[in-house]
Amino acid sequence: MTQYFLSLPHDSSEEPTMENMDPAELEQLIAEVDAFNTALQETGAFLFAGGLQPPSSATTVDATSDNPTFTPGPFVKADEYLGGFWIIQADNDDDAIEWTKRASKALGSRVEVRALQDEPS
Repeated sequence: MTQYFLSLPHDSSEEPTMENMDPAELEQLIAEVDAFNTALQETGAFLFAGGLQPPSSATTVDATSDNPTFTPGPFVKADEYLGGFWIIQADNDDDAIEWTKRASKALGSRVEVRALQDEPS
């Protein structure tokens, strides 16, 4: 089975987190995502998932020289950022896209899907 990365874009100007969401909206979102995760788990497609803190909480580390540098913030400025993800497994791209449609519906937002690269033979 191929593994797929389902990613959740967020608006960089807002940096939304669960802490700053309306509690009623958050409760509904959690219920929808829990139902989606349960469906993934029941079929064996779920590998793992996670939500990320906003880019402003990041530290960029560059240890390519003898003196590593640590820079507060993301390594790139962008209009959008990765807010969370799933790693799933599916038999083919069509099945992965079906899961992605369900994820998008559960979240009420766009979701990108890409296959992970296989190790060369």
